[in-house]
Amino acid sequence: MKVRLAKTAGFCMGVRRAMEITLSEANKGDGELFTYGPLIHNQQVLDLLRAKGVDILEDIEECDGGRIIIRAHGITPAERERIRNSNFKIIDATCPRVGKVQAIIKKYHNKGYTPVIFGDAVHPEVVGLMGYSGGHGIVIGSPGDVERLPESEPMVVVSQTTQDVDAYRAAVNAIKQRHPEAIIFDTICNETYKRQREVRVLASEVDSMVVVGGGNSGNTRRLYEISKSTGIPTFHVETEKELESSWFSAAETVGVTAGASTPNWMIKKVLERVHTMGKNGRYSFGNFMGRALRFLTTITIPESIGAFSLTYAGLVLSRGKAQIVYPLLALLYVYSMHVLNRFLDKEAGKYNDPGIALFYTKHKTLLVTTSLVTIGTGLFLSLSLGIVQFVLFLALTMLGLAYSMPIIPLRFGYLGRYAKIKDLPGSKTLAEALAWGTISSLLPLVGWSRPFWPGILISFLFVSSMCYVRAGLFDILNMQGDLIVGKETLPIALGERRALRLLLLINAFAAGLLLIGASIGIVSPLGYLLIICFLIAMAYLTAYQKGWVKDGASLQAIVEGNLLFAGALALVWKLL
Repeated sequence: MKVRLAKTAGFCMGVRRAMEITLSEANKGDGELFTYGPLIHNQQVLDLLRAKGVDILEDIEECDGGRIIIRAHGITPAERERIRNSNFKIIDATCPRVGKVQAIIKKYHNKGYTPVIFGDAVHPEVVGLMGYSGGHGIVIGSPGDVERLPESEPMVVVSQTTQDVDAYRAAVNAIKQRHPEAIIFDTICNETYKRQREVRVLASEVDSMVVVGGGNSGNTRRLYEISKSTGIPTFHVETEKELESSWFSAAETVGVTAGASTPNWMIKKVLERVHTMGKNGRYSFGNFMGRALRFLTTITIPESIGAFSLTYAGLVLSRGKAQIVYPLLALLYVYSMHVLNRFLDKEAGKYNDPGIALFYTKHKTLLVTTSLVTIGTGLFLSLSLGIVQFVLFLALTMLGLAYSMPIIPLRFGYLGRYAKIKDLPGSKTLAEALAWGTISSLLPLVGWSRPFWPGILISFLFVSSMCYVRAGLFDILNMQGDLIVGKETLPIALGERRALRLLLLINAFAAGLLLIGASIGIVSPLGYLLIICFLIAMAYLTAYQKGWVKDGASLQAIVEGNLLFAGALALVWKLL
């Protein structure tokens, strides 16, 4: 069965920001931490936060003090003042778009306008917005409520940011007819609009829909209602355990979307489960190829072949001996290190990719055995090249295993936070890039009688920068899971925007260096062709930065395919 995931499914900007703020504060371990009311409408996320020591506080009188997070929905000015006058330290995670609506209401209320808020009167966001109306605001929940608005008062009209777009437009049209002087603001979040528009389009292209999200999440319920209104079978679930095979018995294609408070790992679990249900055409060639591709991705084959391709391209670039044994050593090394480090660092995997984490749990013996065999094969091959190559390969292997293993005991206080190399902020991306560069560019030169160091250095930077950009982007895609387990990856240390800018800068610098090296003859003219790989990297980084693409199989395929493309360019260059 074909499954299509909505591009807009999952956390919106405001919820994602609130989650990142909360998890970052929780990872600091700096005293008691509370959220002022439930952070988001998703019980599974709230359970996770509670496990990390983040408690829900409905009334500040219940506790003497600590850190308290204002959730994305915002609060009333009176509540904020009460907290400010208490022993609590405020950490404001109010969604910036909600903050703009608060500012509009406050501004026009001070000018004598009556604020009219279209939304759910008991929703936390609307309760907070009403606080800025000085007690003079009016909440309406449907176009029919327009009739009870006062006739003579000047009014300003706004909407709860997650309301149904069509319903708000109908209410606005009714208000304009009765109150043409009313000032109207379109305050429905653009991400809400995109989600509602996409679910209508997707519902028209599939046989049934699954909407994932909390049962008490207003925006999730609205997505469910919109999909159901199209006439196709629609099912609202909180977790994958609620799915039933009978729902999809006649479905060829199933669409999946999720509310703005639904985390990635819950969406991925639903996707994995739906893939096993319904009319799936198990024996079709397309289904077989899809399963084969997912299997190869799961056991890190694309990364391993990418290392093979980059090593070959680096050798041809530096005019080295393009012997197949060196790319093969890189493939063996990357496969074994990636698989074994998944076991040593399995906590983050449960949230970044639950399907892969489950696969590794089920097939632990097979994967560990193949990893040990590849390490042994690599050591044997390196020994056949010479004792120096053997020692270097062995050292890289030991360093790769030590990356996720404790070095500093936890009893050493503050230093205990950095017990493992991977605990150092941003170390993952750098360590991976240096390891790939060393195994691909430095290991082969040991056997050269007269190595040309400038060319080798550019080859090393080519491989390392390609790997750094790849690993850095994947760290950005995995921020949710890494924050949950407390990993300080590059985007967590710098922030997503600055991390993306850094990746673009490194990509441009490496491309410029390669162009200079090729133009003055330090490396082979293949360098001109390999510039294309950096242009592809710039394209997918920019596309992600602009929001044109999201986390998904297509983006990961482009990133991994770029490494294979480098090897293909080198092979064509060598043959010609």
